[in-house]
Amino acid sequence: VQLQASGGGLVQAGGSLRLSCAASGLTFSRYVMGWFRQAPGKEREFVAAIAWNTSDKYYANSVKGRSTISRDNAKNTVFLQMNSLKPEDTAVYYCAADFTIAPRVAGREYDFWGQGTQVTVSS
Repeated sequence: VQLQASGGGLVQAGGSLRLSCAASGLTFSRYVMGWFRQAPGKEREFVAAIAWNTSDKYYANSVKGRSTISRDNAKNTVFLQMNSLKPEDTAVYYCAADFTIAPRVAGREYDFWGQGTQVTVSS
């Protein structure tokens, strides 16, 4: 199984980024897909997750209203659109796959992880 995250970069506060995660080696539509992030010196935290049916989504309070998670089951890809970015959004963002039905927030529940993509928001 491979999860390849991309789309990170350096952006000014208030800007936007769209992260992508391409999955291979798994039956993508049977997995909940999630995004997590880890800032320097901090623990990994949940950002957002989406069920296979694309309608069940869950967001961390810290990004709710500013971010949208989506997925394309035909292309085995999950996306995270992030708007109104803040310096505190700076982190390495990871995508992960969870063999379950409903989105979960605990990283320990996820079965597979990608390598991460760096997001840096300057003030």
